[in-house]
Amino acid sequence: MGQHSQPLVQVAPGLRRVLGGVEYFTLALGSMVGVGWVVLMHDWLGRGGPVGAALAFAVGGFLLVPIGIVYGHLTAHIPQADSEIAYTASLFPLWARFAIGWMMTLGYLIVCPFEAVAIGQLAVQILPDLQQMPLYKIGHDTVYLPELTLGLGLIIAITGINLRGVRQSAALQNIFTFGLLAVFAVFATLGLARGSASNLAPAFAHGGSWGPLVSTLAVLQIVPYFMAGFESVSRCAEERDVKFREGRFVAITLLAIGVGVLFYCTTILVVALLYPWQELARTTSATLIAFRRAFGSEWLVNLILLGAILSLIKVFNGNFLSATRLLFAMGRAQMVPHPLARVHDRFHTPAWSIIAVGVLSALGCCWGKQVLVPITDVGSFAIAVGWLGACIAYASGVGGRPKWHRALFGFGGAMVASLALSMKLLPFFPEAFTRWEYSVLGGWIALGIFFWMLRPMPGYEKSGVI
Repeated sequence: MGQHSQPLVQVAPGLRRVLGGVEYFTLALGSMVGVGWVVLMHDWLGRGGPVGAALAFAVGGFLLVPIGIVYGHLTAHIPQADSEIAYTASLFPLWARFAIGWMMTLGYLIVCPFEAVAIGQLAVQILPDLQQMPLYKIGHDTVYLPELTLGLGLIIAITGINLRGVRQSAALQNIFTFGLLAVFAVFATLGLARGSASNLAPAFAHGGSWGPLVSTLAVLQIVPYFMAGFESVSRCAEERDVKFREGRFVAITLLAIGVGVLFYCTTILVVALLYPWQELARTTSATLIAFRRAFGSEWLVNLILLGAILSLIKVFNGNFLSATRLLFAMGRAQMVPHPLARVHDRFHTPAWSIIAVGVLSALGCCWGKQVLVPITDVGSFAIAVGWLGACIAYASGVGGRPKWHRALFGFGGAMVASLALSMKLLPFFPEAFTRWEYSVLGGWIALGIFFWMLRPMPGYEKSGVI
């Protein structure tokens, strides 16, 4: 073998350790706050009314505090990319831990093509001419060439940024998250100054003595989907800066949850203050219509759309990052085919996992929104599976916390996660799974079994570079 020859397989370089407190905060918040506050505000108001919807997000955020504390402590105790898989190592057999990781991967992965589709739909609000040159139709949804091109272009850009390194991905997350918060500060301040409390009446969507409770519960059952993402910090724990103190994970996670709740509650109330909410509930663009009619200003509407696009891109990037780290960790643990564990020798990124998520996102983008909307319900269920696994591990003693602490937060978080799962599985809940969601879930499980069968056998060389 010549002097410059190298073996095809060698010890893999580690992931680059560059993330600090700001990066973890923007990853958590950026993965949590998406575009629901623009595209689904009418649904929230119709379900609960302004006070009912805002109260639901406040209660939902409070209920997620135990889960946030659990993840903060477990991330500090076991700072590994496989997170729930590692947390439950002493409790569950390998196949059960794979099932948890596989479901969590779905929860993050499915967000990526959905956001790629949504970017085109938001862009059409600014440039209506983009909605032309129809390619094909899936269900009631027509896929247009400019929108599809924009979505695929976003996927290519996010994939390229993540391939180049976590530093670049984190920089994007920082810029877009703080950009959204700046836009939020502008439209919230203007809205509060112009709004009228009379537009909030009636405060709840449902009347009668049980109206406030029914209105709040109607929104509360969808809050876990819009608040999921704070746990994504654990996926990148291995990439923390050497100067970062692991004890800060709890505070950062809780701060992200708190800011997320403040954002959602304030936006709901501001929109309702600007225009009678019962009329907004009958539209499909409540946030934009409220500001357009209250101010008569297209620049302000376009500013909000800019905020929505910033929010969409950071959610895409945060979930993309989380999905790739989970696939990488499962490949390293020999739960899925080995190439997914390979680390690029120059960029120190899990290159094949990044490429895999990019390809799957592109395929999903081609389906259009009609198919992706129900799949997101399965994604929210999948995230709750991971929450439950982490909380069970914490309650069982993983993390080394006192018994009372484990019981209060571990058991409390497990109860919240179980409730989130029940709202999808039990048929008497309005947002429960239909035959379609069960079919999607079954398909993902079948694909997981296929990957499980392709996993490398014990003794296979687990590390490598490309």
